[in-house]
Order: sequence, then C-alpha cells, then structure tokens
Amino acid sequence: MGSKMRSLLALMGRVVNEVVSFIIFSVLDLLDVFLCVIYKVFDFFIEAEWKPCYCSSAKEALTSSGKILVSEQGESKIVSLCSSTLQLDDISDTLYTRSSLVSDISKSTVNELKKLKVDRKTIKYCRERVKNGTVRSTFTINSTIVEMLQEKIGGQISHPIPRWSDCDCKTCNSWTSFSKETLFVRAQGPKDKAKEDVLFIHGFISSSAFWTETLFPNFSNITKSSYRLLAVDLLGFGRSPKPTDSLYTLRDHIDMIERSVLEPYKVKSFHIVAHSLGCILALALAVKYPGSIKSLTLLAPPYFPVPKGEQPTQYVLRRIAPRRVWPMIAFGSSIASWYEHISRTICLLICKNHRCWEFLAKLVTRNRIRTYLLEGFFCHTHNAAWHTLHNIICGTAGKVEKYLDAINSQRKCDVNVFHGRDDELLPVECSYAVRSRIPRANVKVIENIDHITIVVGRQKSFARELEEIWKKSSG
Repeated sequence: MGSKMRSLLALMGRVVNEVVSFIIFSVLDLLDVFLCVIYKVFDFFIEAEWKPCYCSSAKEALTSSGKILVSEQGESKIVSLCSSTLQLDDISDTLYTRSSLVSDISKSTVNELKKLKVDRKTIKYCRERVKNGTVRSTFTINSTIVEMLQEKIGGQISHPIPRWSDCDCKTCNSWTSFSKETLFVRAQGPKDKAKEDVLFIHGFISSSAFWTETLFPNFSNITKSSYRLLAVDLLGFGRSPKPTDSLYTLRDHIDMIERSVLEPYKVKSFHIVAHSLGCILALALAVKYPGSIKSLTLLAPPYFPVPKGEQPTQYVLRRIAPRRVWPMIAFGSSIASWYEHISRTICLLICKNHRCWEFLAKLVTRNRIRTYLLEGFFCHTHNAAWHTLHNIICGTAGKVEKYLDAINSQRKCDVNVFHGRDDELLPVECSYAVRSRIPRANVKVIENIDHITIVVGRQKSFARELEEIWKKSSG
C-alpha cells in the first residue's frame, strides 16, 4: 500500500511540474521577445548601431567576405577560405533554433514587424563548388551570424572590449594589459626540469581558480617538485580575453589552448584533468594529439548518446535544459540555454555588478569562506557564456562519440572518469555512457557528491587519487 501511495505522489509531482513548467516557460518565451526589443533600442542608442541577436530566421541570408556561415541538413559551419585551404568550424543550430509553441509564434510576429522596418535580401547558395568542383553542396546562410562575422572581418564598427552591458573593471579586463592573443595560465612547479606536465581545464562559467584554490595546495611536495601544473582560464572566462566578436567555437577554444599553453610551455606529452564542459575540450585535444596524452581524467563529462533518428544538437539541448522548474539546477540551465536576452539580463545584473555581490557575500559570511567560486562565475560575459554553451556542449553532440571511439583505439592513454551520484545537472549515466564507448575506462561514482563537490570539499583525497593516476600511467 505504501509503495502505491509513493508512486501516486511521484506521478502527481511530475504532472504538477509539467503544468507549472509549461506556464512559466511560456511567460519566459514572451518576456525574452520583449527584452529583445529593449536591447535593440539600448544597443542602438548606446553603441550607435543595431546589434545582431539570434531571434532572426535561420533561413535569411547575407553575403560576406572572408568568412561566411553555411548550413546544410540541419548542421551549420563557418567557412574560412585561406589561400587554397578550406576550413569548416561547427556552429550549433541551437543558437537560433529552439522550438517551443510560444517562442515560435513570438518569433514569427517579431520577424513580421522587422519586415516593416528593414528590407533584407534573401540569397540562396544553390550549388557551391569546393576544391575545383569536386564537391557540390546546397547551402543557406544564417544572417545573424554573418552579421556578427562582418564585425570581426570589418565593415562595421567593432566593440571588442567591453559592451555597455559588460563589466569593465580591472579584474574582468586584466587581460588587456598584457596580451589580447593568449589565455591566462597559472603555472606551478619546476620551470625547466619538470618530470611531466598536467593541463587542467575548468567547466562552464568557472575559471582556473577551481583547480588552483582546491587541488594545487593539496598536492604532495614530490608532485609539486616533479610535475608542472598548468591551469588555464578558457577563452571568455576568468582573466582570459573576452572578445565580443568571437563565436567561441571548438576551434577557437582549442587554438587558444595551443597558443597559450602547449606552444609557449613547449608541452610535448601531458596529462589532462577536465571538469564538465572542459571534458569536451579534453577529448578534442586527446584526438588531435593521440601520441601525447598520457592520462585523461574526466569529471562529470557531458556525454549523452544520441538515439537514432534524433537531431544531435537539439537532443542534447533538451537533456541539459529540459524546460522544467524542478530541480532548480535544471531550471537554471534552461534559462541559460533557451533565453538569449533573459540570460543577458541576468549577466547584466550579476556580472556587471559583481563587486557589490562579492562585498555582500563577504559581509554575510563575515569573510569566513573564500569566494573563488563566485569570482569564477562573475568573470565572464554573456556573449562568451551563450556561445560557448551552445557551440561546445550542444554543437559537438555529433562529434563526442567519434572522439571517444578514437580515444578507445589509443591504448596508451589511461582514461579515468569521476562522477557524483547526486549530480542533478549531468546524470551519472553520462559517465557510464563514456565507459560503453571506452571499455577500459575506470569509472568511479562517488556517493553524496554533486556537480561541484566532485572536487570542492574533497580536494585532499582527490589530489591523492590524481597522483596515483599519473604515477600509474607514467610507469
């Protein structure tokens, strides 16, 4: 009798969650459209130009020089022509296609209103000849991203740092004083005679402090004297560059890691420790440098096997952002993933005013706790967070499986996966799915641990585990 009652209550809870979620997210759909108009006006008066957003139709087209965005069969790529070389860089269609009843109706209404003010040309690339005519494809170009690319290439006024809605304090823009071309890297260990190198890659809306404030102080003296520890702030986060004209694609992130870490520090072979979103970058690096990775340690990897017949990017979007009010972490990820202008508003209220929030946090806690997690959250821009979330987590949905298969064939790379049993953002099934593609992977599920406490709070024990992993893989 008790089990039936619990099942009934669980069913009622799910129904209530569904109904309340539909109502709230329908209101948020409308609110995002309203904020779109507000930001258009503010951008025009403050920055003297209309700023592109992703409320436009994906089928609108513009021509551009140097780089253009093309889409084919639901996949979008940036095409770069460098002399005789053709480069393709993936862009997630979830940037401009997130289907819901209210948002579709609202988008159609906004587009009709736009036609009254602006007459945009629609151009279709019918048959594109690539490599002397050996490859032919049918493409359409998304106008929104092309408009953004036009700013990067030239032809419009560019605002690389910062926009009016971004914070312009010394911390957020510290990168402008030393270099605009490299990431912020915190290195610890011997400079010349390091036994091995370890690259640490943080997750979404975080920074290198996630590692340097937790693990670095807890490594043994032997590790500190033998290993060179390299923790990086990803492009758009922490103290690294946050260009407003970047689309924060996988290529952008990987190129910056190579330019900022692998090349200047002359890294030849190394271990990687990555958390959440950083796991995708770690997999990409492991595939690109198959003979250089000694061990791969993944914490809460965002890998969702895509069922046959599903569109990968849209499927992953629904998994990480299910448009539900409960649990709260799902509600937060849904806001960040589905609503460009609402998430920009949150960024405006929180990140731009982070000094006030940091002061209040220290006041409330009487400065008894360190605020490195808050600092990592505050030091980013909406442009960086929005594009990184969509282009890395969603945009690589069709690639991760290929990465895992490639790593499975690299027998010399030791693979270890850690996941918290109570992780409500990325379920533990993600790590089990990784092992299904890499059977030799050692998966450790930790009880009573969530997405953040997989490191924070257990840094001493985890530091010992990492040392054992590095010692084993090097032996």
